[in-house]
Amino acid sequence: MNPTIPHNLYFHVPFCASKCNYCAFYSCAIDNFDGGHVWNSYLKQILSEIDFWAARMGKIPVTTIFFGGGTPSLMPTDVFAQIMTAVKTRFDVELDCEVTLESNPGTINAARLAEFQSAGVNRLSIGVQALNDTDLEFLGRRHDVATALELIKTATGMGLRVSADFIYGLPGQTVADVKKLCGQINKLNLEHCSMYELSIEPGTPFAKMNLTMPDNETMAKMYEAIGDTLRLSRYEVSNYGTPCRHNHNIWDGAPYLGFGRGAAGRPLIDGVWYDQRGGEINFAPIDENTRALEKVMTGLRTARGINLSDDVYKIINWEFVGNHPELLTTDDSRLTATKKGLLILDDLLVNLIR
Repeated sequence: MNPTIPHNLYFHVPFCASKCNYCAFYSCAIDNFDGGHVWNSYLKQILSEIDFWAARMGKIPVTTIFFGGGTPSLMPTDVFAQIMTAVKTRFDVELDCEVTLESNPGTINAARLAEFQSAGVNRLSIGVQALNDTDLEFLGRRHDVATALELIKTATGMGLRVSADFIYGLPGQTVADVKKLCGQINKLNLEHCSMYELSIEPGTPFAKMNLTMPDNETMAKMYEAIGDTLRLSRYEVSNYGTPCRHNHNIWDGAPYLGFGRGAAGRPLIDGVWYDQRGGEINFAPIDENTRALEKVMTGLRTARGINLSDDVYKIINWEFVGNHPELLTTDDSRLTATKKGLLILDDLLVNLIR
């Protein structure tokens, strides 16, 4: 075992105040915001998983920690603090470790945010989703625009690195609407934002509504309008601004561990990659080509492209790359999709792998 390989940690918090109309993630609605048996059970499970992986892998360096959900900002701050203490005790958390907490407006106030910050949070990701109340209601969000803006202001004033998520491509939405949204985002002085295309997932309330969505041509124009209008630079298909180190590391093929039901990981143990699932502490080895394919699929989405490690290099169709300089560019260490290539990523991947 080589405990010197840095890993990133992802903690899945599967609880929400309510399910949104578009949400297909593993999560469940709970009524208590302040604690109770739900959080005690969750804490016990997470601490057990931390102990398991520390015993299995040793005191590995930890580069980033990400609490996603669900709505992690519902978590009692003492539960969060106990998790962070266990992580720092059992692993070697780097001094400049990025610690991200996903949050929803209305679930956290300045006092609780200060407690999260004191326990280690230095980056807040806020699920804003829209900047008009009509769209928020349609999406099934519980907050209004004023509440979201107040949380952004509070977090920024506390010195946290702030990111916000937004959704575009709603029924009836136009390219002009998306440009207006981007203009509003520009005024928020965010460090980072994510712009996600609305997708209708099976089993969600939206899937039962027979919605009329914008056509593919309109969606492509919206995507281009975002890149042209946002002041933040695109560094990944859906992400803009100063990169989230956690996601950037994982997209680049770095190893990570997932904690909690609904989490997944890719730990690297003694030179072997593993498919790891949180909650049940299941893991099994995966072959080199499978892991290389995953690196290609995630890396190609980013502006810096695919890290051409030896395993990745072997599965690339280099003849296709050479024949399509309008879609792909390369140097000694990276393979990158052009602006045109990013618009057809699915087709590009089919042809890129040998």
